[in-house]
Amino acid sequence: MGGPVGGVLFDKDGTLFDFGATWNVWAGHTLRDLAEGDVKVLHALADVARYDLETARFLPDSPIIAGTNHEAAVCLASALPGRAVGDIERHLMLTSSEAPLVPAVPLVPFLGVLAGMGLKLGVMTNDTEYGALAHLGTAGVIDLFDFVAGFDSGHGAKPAPEPLLAFARAMGLAPERCVMVGDSSHDLVAGRAAGMLCVGVLTGPAQAEALEVLADVVLPDIGHLPAWIASLS
Repeated sequence: MGGPVGGVLFDKDGTLFDFGATWNVWAGHTLRDLAEGDVKVLHALADVARYDLETARFLPDSPIIAGTNHEAAVCLASALPGRAVGDIERHLMLTSSEAPLVPAVPLVPFLGVLAGMGLKLGVMTNDTEYGALAHLGTAGVIDLFDFVAGFDSGHGAKPAPEPLLAFARAMGLAPERCVMVGDSSHDLVAGRAAGMLCVGVLTGPAQAEALEVLADVVLPDIGHLPAWIASLS
């Protein structure tokens, strides 16, 4: 049967990649692109996105942080009268696929350690599957994952448990032998509902206090994960 853990499913943004260093930069450029030089529109976009233009960062209560690409487009459309949601959604998909990625830890050696422990590895993000594949490809780690899904891959989106259960089924693992690793309550609520072990990491906007009530453990970053998994044996 193997050890207590047989598979690890990662969130992408704020987990594999540092959220602030990657997405705060992208968001500033994207909001300005969408505003097309109109300062009033730019401030309206920043307001609905809960993005601080002065400090160039998302505020912790931003609906975009853990939402799907479609939900982000709907949010921004409220400040862009006359602009189709589908048009905004496509713009977000294409621009986010080229975001300046900053891995939370060196990913190739880290994932190699987990694979060497005999673990199946997956990614489930509320980003698009297109974006997930683009980012993992750019980071040079796409071949190290056994499962990659976005909110549009047909399994649903977090915080629903279905996409997590799809990973367990695809890997032939009972959910209780899987670990969900994420930086947001969406990730951990989904993990709990799926019956998985839940690990919170602090490389996203959420503070430890918000994650501790949902997680089995909260780690500074994913680099601490192999030692924690080994401690369960």
